[in-house]
Amino acid sequence: MAKKGSTAVTFITWLAVGAMTVAVAAMFVIISVFSGLEDLNKDLISNLHADLTLKSTSGKTIKNLDNVTRILSKNKEISSFSRVIEEKVYISFNGKGDIAYLRGVDSAYVNVNPINKEVFYGTYPSFKYSNEVLMENSLDNRLSIPVDSSNHYATIFMPKPGTGIISKEEDIYNKRDILVTGVFPGKDQLDNYIISPIELAEELLSLPKKSAYQIVIKLKNPENADAVKQSLLSSIGKNIEIKTKEEENAAFWKMINTEKLFIYLIFALVIFITTFNLAGAIIILQLDKKEQAKSLISLGFPLSHLRMTYFYTGLLIVVSGVITGLILGTALCYFQLYTEFFRANEVLPFPVKIVGKNYLIVALTASLFGIAISWLFSKISKEYITKN
Repeated sequence: MAKKGSTAVTFITWLAVGAMTVAVAAMFVIISVFSGLEDLNKDLISNLHADLTLKSTSGKTIKNLDNVTRILSKNKEISSFSRVIEEKVYISFNGKGDIAYLRGVDSAYVNVNPINKEVFYGTYPSFKYSNEVLMENSLDNRLSIPVDSSNHYATIFMPKPGTGIISKEEDIYNKRDILVTGVFPGKDQLDNYIISPIELAEELLSLPKKSAYQIVIKLKNPENADAVKQSLLSSIGKNIEIKTKEEENAAFWKMINTEKLFIYLIFALVIFITTFNLAGAIIILQLDKKEQAKSLISLGFPLSHLRMTYFYTGLLIVVSGVITGLILGTALCYFQLYTEFFRANEVLPFPVKIVGKNYLIVALTASLFGIAISWLFSKISKEYITKN
């Protein structure tokens, strides 16, 4: 019977270690995947917003633009800046049409956002002609527009603002034929975008030359964004709003962090439930060693020392499970990094990033629950030991 009891204790103990190992490994892998997704999302939106974005708070068009650009030119922290006009348009080609976003930019835009390096077919507009544009790939595919073909022009329509009687077609919208010189990947963040010389946007919106809805700014040191922002606000004055890249993406990052928190809480709950295997192992050990414990108490062995024995047993199970779980989780992460075996789709493997912070989060979470359960279930009473 004693041998069977010892076998049961050994089995339950190893079961508790195994359960803790699996739970810790799973939590570490999932958190590492989210760290990878965080970096991936940073890369995806890096071309969507500049280090600083300057807009008007009174209407769409920035007022006193010459004064604003003069102040920006004198600021030594600024590497480059570009005027931008962005508006929704309707684009038509060969009987097909779609809603798109027209982003008119000046020639300095590539110094702020090197989107010219993203062109995978065709070329970036030369800016010699205002109707040469760069188009997002999926939009170009839907409309079947030939790239860099002087015989095929698409047409952009921009509704005219204002009120009054419409007597002819030209009263409804401005239109312009465009030549697609190249295409770029939207990466979800720039889907349905058309990049054009800013003169095209000014013409379609009937704006005066040298207009801008916003100015995008690249800094020499992006870490100084907040300080430069405050400096510019004090220099430029009223009716101007400046946002950092983080502020522009605040809602997006709030969503990502909320998802990460929920995933953490779910796996923390899994680890908490897993620790009841640890409780079972301590209880089985107490039952199996009850007679030995009774003899020790009769000989004057302190009850507190006996409790500490059970506590340290639970602690040993926790430490073993955490260490082996982290080793297993790390091995799985490196397996994914080198083989890209698990994929979100045909071309995108699940991203993984191994960082020290994740080790600390997982180890502390598992240890906290494990120590609490070990302490709680090691509090055996003297009456329980001595009674028959």
